[in-house]
Amino acid sequence: MTRRIAVLGAGANGASIGADLTRAGHDVVLIDQWPAHVEAMRARGVRIEMPDETIEVPVRAHHLCDLATFTRPFDIVLLVFKTYDTRWACHLIRPHLKDDGLLAGVQNGMTTDIIAEVVGAERTIGGVIEISSMMFEPGIVMRHSPPGRSWFAVGGIDPATRGREAEIADLLACSGTAEIVGDIRATKWMKLVSNATTLVTTALLGLPMQEAAGLAAMRELMLRSGQEALDTGAALGHEALPIFGLTGDDVRRSNRLVETLLDTLLSGFVRPETKTTVLQDWIKGRHSEAGDLNGLVAAEARRLGRPAPVNEAVTELARRIERGEIEPGPANLDLLREMIGRGG
Repeated sequence: MTRRIAVLGAGANGASIGADLTRAGHDVVLIDQWPAHVEAMRARGVRIEMPDETIEVPVRAHHLCDLATFTRPFDIVLLVFKTYDTRWACHLIRPHLKDDGLLAGVQNGMTTDIIAEVVGAERTIGGVIEISSMMFEPGIVMRHSPPGRSWFAVGGIDPATRGREAEIADLLACSGTAEIVGDIRATKWMKLVSNATTLVTTALLGLPMQEAAGLAAMRELMLRSGQEALDTGAALGHEALPIFGLTGDDVRRSNRLVETLLDTLLSGFVRPETKTTVLQDWIKGRHSEAGDLNGLVAAEARRLGRPAPVNEAVTELARRIERGEIEPGPANLDLLREMIGRGG
């Protein structure tokens, strides 16, 4: 029997995944909250511009309000919304998920337990995503890491999902390399370490990731930010696990794990023009995930009584940008260093 699949959140990453699933012959619909994007996908399909090829894929696209017209439940939902949208999005889709269906959070941030609180741990699969993409025009995705350079990890948190992780991994394998992991919370924290190193830090300078990381002073602060996240995760009990296709030996042999993660990301997944999702949000005048990335690291460190001055300063500068007090730009590097020097 054909499984009914929904991609809830069809932005740059979600649209790419949905297009790949459509091309593979799956019964999939894309649901998004940007009206112009939905209408563009309905009219012309999704255009995916990759380094070596451009594809145009007709897809079935729906507005959020269209959920009220759906009468058949979904077997699988891939949630690709922003971290801060997780809880309401789960409540929205819960009536449309089969009793034995699966909701997989293919997102940044520590969202797995939030999903479980809403739909039940027995229907929850946690996920990690590494796709480098941008979208500024409705219906058009600039995907800098095609399927051969994209990576996912999935895992359950309840005995009821044991053995079912492959249902999600097999779908995501249409869009990249997909691994099943035993400790999805720790694996997601490792992705948080990488994100705390790169996403908000480089966005503060208003520069593409590689360009910002090429500045020696910025790279040093990025590595410090990631190390604070790694140390906080260890204090929370999260084991350092391999991501991005690294192996356990790669992790064990490295005495500079954060730097290994950064260099693996920069060399294997992003292009010189790649802007982080955080910077894309700011360019579009949108709220970013900064509070769920470096902000989460800073909050957990405070709760544990640990210092995390770089994450604190990065989070505060991100707040100032979103309040309209300052703009992303290279001058923020000096401001960031000043704030860290005086303790935020």
